[in-house]
Amino acid sequence: MTLRKLFFLFWSSMAIGAAVCLVLGLALQFTDQSYGFLKVEETGYNALMMAISGLMIGVFAMMGFFAYLTLNYIALSMTRQKFMWTTLQGYTSVFAVAALGYMLYGYKDKLGDWLYWVLPLVLAVGSVVVAMLKVKQTNRSGFVPTVFFMFVVTVLEAWPSISGETNVVSVIFMVTPLFVCNTYLIFMLHRLVGSSKQEADSATIAKPAS
Repeated sequence: MTLRKLFFLFWSSMAIGAAVCLVLGLALQFTDQSYGFLKVEETGYNALMMAISGLMIGVFAMMGFFAYLTLNYIALSMTRQKFMWTTLQGYTSVFAVAALGYMLYGYKDKLGDWLYWVLPLVLAVGSVVVAMLKVKQTNRSGFVPTVFFMFVVTVLEAWPSISGETNVVSVIFMVTPLFVCNTYLIFMLHRLVGSSKQEADSATIAKPAS
C-alpha cells in the first residue's frame, strides 16, 4: 500500500460520501420537510451542506479504515498467529451486535421503539453480505475481518451521532454513507495491493503504508 494509493482512497471516499449524503439527504428532506439545514425551500443550500457533510463523513470513514489497518498490523505483529486475531474479531463482532442493541435500548425514548433492534440487525446482515462478496473476490479467510470492519468499525465511527442529541433521521444520515464508504474501502483494498483470489487473505489488510 503506497501513499499514492492511500491518497486515491482518500479523495474517492470523500466523493462517495458526498454523493451518498446528497442523494440520501435530499430524499429525507422531501419526505420529512422538517429535516434540513434551513426550510425546504432552501434546497440548494441544503444540498450544498449535505454534500459538505458527506465529504467529512468520507474523511471520517478513511480515518477509521486507516486506524483498522494499523490495529490489524499491530495485532498480527503481537500475536504472530492469524487464527487468534481472527477469532478475537469474530467474538467481538458477535458481542458488538448485542451490545449495540442494548445501548440503543437506553436511547429508546428519543430514537423510537424499533431502532434498537432494526439498526443492529440491518448492519449485521449488511456486513455478512459484504463479507460474502469479499470472499468471492479473495478467499474464505477474509470473511471474519470483513464482518468486523463493516460492523464494529462502522458503529464506532457513527457512535457520536447515535449517542448524542439526535433523532432517527440523523442516525440514518450518518450510518448509511459510512457503511457505503466502508464497503467501498474494503473492496478496493485487495485491488490496490494487487492480491489475487488465491493470494489474498486477512493478512493483506495488515500491510503498512509506505
